[in-house]
Amino acid sequence: MREFSLPALYEVPSDGNLTDLIRRNAAQHPHVAVMARKVAGVWTDVTATQFLAEVREAAKGLIAAGIQPGDRVALMSRTRYEWVQLDFAIWSAGAITVPVYETSSPEQVQWILGDSGAVAVIIEMDAHAVAVESVRHALPALRHIWQIDKGAVDTLRAEGAGVPDSLVEERSSSAKADDPATIVYTSGTTGRPKGCVLTHRSFFAECGNIVERLKPLFRTGECSVLLFLPAAHVFGRLVEVASVMAPIKIGCVPDIKNLTDELASFRPTLILGVPRVFEKVYNSARAKAQADGKGKIFDKAAHTAIAYSRALGTPQGPSVGLKFKHKVFDRLVFSKLRAVLGGRGEYAISGGAPLGERLGHFYRGIGFTVLEGYGLTESCAATAFNPWDRQKIGTVGQPLPGSVVRIADDGEVLLHGEHLFSGYWNNETATAEALADGWFHTGDIGTLDEDGYLAITGRKKEIIVTAGGKNVAPAVIEDRIRAHALVAECMVVGDGRPFVGALITLDDEFIGRWAEEHGKPVTSTALSLRDDPELLAEVQRAVDDGNAAVSKAESVRKFRVLPAQFTEEAGHITPSLKLKRNVVAKDFADEIEAIYRG
Repeated sequence: MREFSLPALYEVPSDGNLTDLIRRNAAQHPHVAVMARKVAGVWTDVTATQFLAEVREAAKGLIAAGIQPGDRVALMSRTRYEWVQLDFAIWSAGAITVPVYETSSPEQVQWILGDSGAVAVIIEMDAHAVAVESVRHALPALRHIWQIDKGAVDTLRAEGAGVPDSLVEERSSSAKADDPATIVYTSGTTGRPKGCVLTHRSFFAECGNIVERLKPLFRTGECSVLLFLPAAHVFGRLVEVASVMAPIKIGCVPDIKNLTDELASFRPTLILGVPRVFEKVYNSARAKAQADGKGKIFDKAAHTAIAYSRALGTPQGPSVGLKFKHKVFDRLVFSKLRAVLGGRGEYAISGGAPLGERLGHFYRGIGFTVLEGYGLTESCAATAFNPWDRQKIGTVGQPLPGSVVRIADDGEVLLHGEHLFSGYWNNETATAEALADGWFHTGDIGTLDEDGYLAITGRKKEIIVTAGGKNVAPAVIEDRIRAHALVAECMVVGDGRPFVGALITLDDEFIGRWAEEHGKPVTSTALSLRDDPELLAEVQRAVDDGNAAVSKAESVRKFRVLPAQFTEEAGHITPSLKLKRNVVAKDFADEIEAIYRG
């Protein structure tokens, strides 16, 4: 057993709640822009004073509607300015926010609203209204539905006009540090989602220590962050609260379809994302370079960036020759890539899945350091992260200051600290199983080095045991295979089988480009190309790269290219892009059998 901890850098208030932050910001930084929203397509700043006023107006409307302290109010919307405004308005009314993914099915909506006992729900669009109305008969506690796209904020403002400021002040102060701030339902790779109760103390401990440890990334009046993660996800919530705590300016966008354009217009100094975002930026840049006949130059530049970053971690540092090559490629390639990322930032924080050493070194080598972290809903997002001044690529960093990471005898990662959830809503049995003697059992397998840097090597329950008795952690090889531009997803199989295999889906964005480059019809699809010898050879190269990271007994011997993507709608992945392995295995049982046939 091994454990590591760092002293706390932030003292959690003995009392109070998250609404104290927006009142403090208005008092101490009244004219500082803490938010930005799109008005007629143009980013418009919202000062701390304005934000507090708009939060209070919405809170008054909730109070006028009969929302009581401790009531649960659900929020189902894409990431947008109103999400943050209404989240703080719910807290200012003394209530508890229950986020719902905007892609949730009616069955999921019914479960979350019913299990939490939500008395009201704020939705964004007509599609959400249809989902809620279809199950409303099964939700006797639900009294109110407001829709953002149909004037929910204006309605709340009008209905709350008669509520005195003194009542809002009273309600804003009603929740204490150990009271629930939110119930975040885990996306659930198996079974029904469980509601993680995160208190105001959880967020104070989490965000306060992150802001202090990463202080150069959270400079008030200088720094900004573009929030494009789902606000319903705990990682998106971390971005929201940490930015308000600093405070730095937040801009919200609903999806990543036009992310490069949004980055160019907002120009954030800090980006928080998942590995797939950083993979897409890399793959898109490489594909564009190849289309322009500059593929070889890009590949040489990428090789130089990775070599330069690796050399930064050695006592002697980069050689004179490497420094010269790096300087040349900085002018030709790296500066353009940084411009794609907004042009102002030097750092990003990545979580939700492993980033991989190759991408970590590539981005640091181009002058845009991606700090990898690790966490779960139960740990209020990040429970470990790489410090800005002592990054160790290939790890998820050191423990959150004020918390402890322990590696149990069987390799499981255990957590302790004020940032942890207080339990699962209405589920004492699951709470007792997850929280034993104050330690949260993550279900992840990991190691700690001598400096306290954590590396995650797999999932305890996802370890594959082949017929030959070999234990295989699928995440290692899956991450390497998924790094190829053509690969969208990869799921390793082989439990009880004679060897390891893999199911692979193709990235829709790159199929057309690859097809055109190889003389195939530009209308080619995964279905039409899945048996194409050239495409299979290209996928084999991705598999070979993945196999290089593991032993022969753990390597993928055979794979199947699937005719379609794993989708959230089909239940194959969670909203945070985690594979639901049991669902995939069931739906693609025939494809798995084909791997082992004969």
